[in-house]
Amino acid sequence: MTIRTLQQISRSIPTMEGAGVHLRRAFGFGGTALFDPFLLFDDFRSDRPDEYLKGFPWHPHRGIETITYVLAGNVEHGDSLGNRGTITSGDVQWMTAGSGIIHQEMPKGDDAGSMHGFQLWCNLPAAEKMCLPRYRDVTAATIPTMTTATGAKVKVICGQVDGVRGPVEDITIDPQYLDITVPAESGFEHPTRPGDTVIAYVIGGEASFAPAETDRQGNCSILVFSDGDRIAVRTAAQPVRFLLISGRPLREPIAWRGPIVMNTEAELQTAFREYHDGTFLKHH
Repeated sequence: MTIRTLQQISRSIPTMEGAGVHLRRAFGFGGTALFDPFLLFDDFRSDRPDEYLKGFPWHPHRGIETITYVLAGNVEHGDSLGNRGTITSGDVQWMTAGSGIIHQEMPKGDDAGSMHGFQLWCNLPAAEKMCLPRYRDVTAATIPTMTTATGAKVKVICGQVDGVRGPVEDITIDPQYLDITVPAESGFEHPTRPGDTVIAYVIGGEASFAPAETDRQGNCSILVFSDGDRIAVRTAAQPVRFLLISGRPLREPIAWRGPIVMNTEAELQTAFREYHDGTFLKHH
């Protein structure tokens, strides 16, 4: 049994996206090989409506999946498939853009003005870049939470933990997406498939995330693990809450511009030309 060590430690950094949404980007500025099959991770936690209300008006995607996880507040969405609705606290929106989708996401916050959530982009393999788009609303009520023997609480959005399976299935990269809280003065171990990319993003408290490590990582820390078959987390005086994301790397070439991710520059140019020509959306 090999406990994973930390390959890279960094912090998410402030940036702006959409029509002027203030957020923190954990990764997505490059260095795609390290995070493969994941492309981008944004933290849009804010208690100031002027930082998020301008939202993300209509824009296209092709070749990726976007996963939006809301902790507090509401996000209204609409897309070219005809989906309309609102995701709220604890809900997940899992969108497979495939051959092309045009959508908008408009954060509305809650009664206190808070809007807390995260968006992850997953790459699609070359064979599925032009697959049928699909959209899934995953409500909080369908996401199981289990408690380990050491008192850690694990929300299983995608993947399986001790026989408890999350509601999102049939994803090519076979990802896990877990929301984990470990109490103070405690430990947590979790098996990981060797060869998978494993990433943790701390959203509260602090903990050490590798054996014999004395440094503790706190809020907004993004941790990339080396290879191994499990991770080990240890808390001291504070509990910790973090998102654990893992998946099988694709190891394919990436041509990426804005909201579209393909394998070659020619495919990228075709996508943008079709978007401007009005032939972007495919009728499968």
